This record gives sequence, structure tokens and C-alpha cells, in this order.
Amino acid sequence: MATHLVTESILSSVKKIVGDNLSGDYFDSDFVMAINTVLMILWQLGIGTKGYVITGDTETWGDFLGEEVDDLAAVKWYVGMKVKMIFDPPTNGSVRDALEKTISELEWRLNAAVDPSYDEIEVMSLSPLWGVEESE
Repeated sequence: MATHLVTESILSSVKKIVGDNLSGDYFDSDFVMAINTVLMILWQLGIGTKGYVITGDTETWGDFLGEEVDDLAAVKWYVGMKVKMIFDPPTNGSVRDALEKTISELEWRLNAAVDPSYDEIEVMSLSPLWGVEESE
């Protein structure tokens, strides 16, 4: 298990990704709101716990991801980049486009990581849905 990720503060790690000059706590309430917005987006993608929010620097990635922390390590980078786009978007169009493409790719990959594969889905008979009797 990625022990560092399990115990790492969500707020602290996102602040590092957004920018090193944010070491104080002046903007923490703004970061918390942006992070909670992104965590809600992740829940809609099938990642994390419904209604999970952070309130400060005590909540960890392990708290949010639970047992999936190793499989979903990209969540940390995704949250950081999404918060950067909310909080401090790049002014350079090329950099912004590259960041948006990376975010989109991570959304797709994270969604694919939690989406059950065909092998995991129990195959059911469609006959009851269409009102057709199964013949034996």
C-alpha cells in the first residue's frame, strides 16, 4: 500500500500542486471549497465516498479513497490540476489547453479504472425486459 498517499493531507498536497508560494493558510478556505467541488465531481465519476468533504488539513487521501488508494493514485494529481484551473488558471493559452487535455484524459482513465469490466458484470437475461419467454 502507498503509505505516503494514505496519510498525506489532501489540502497540503493540493496546495503543493497549485503553487509553492501558498505555504500560509490565508487561502485555505478557498482551497477547501475548490477541493470539495472536485471531490464531488470524482464521486459522480464513481470514485470516493458520497458526500465526503474536507474541512482543513487533517483529512487524507486514504480517508477519501479507502482501499482503492493504490489503484487510484492519479486522483491526487487530478484534484490538484482541477483546483488549479478553478483557483489560479494559467494565462497562457497553450499551457491552459495542455492542462485541460491532461485533466480530460485523467477523468477518462479514472472513470475507466472504476467502471466494471464486462467480466465483472453478471450477465442477465434480457428476455424479461422484452416480454419474451425463454425457450429451453
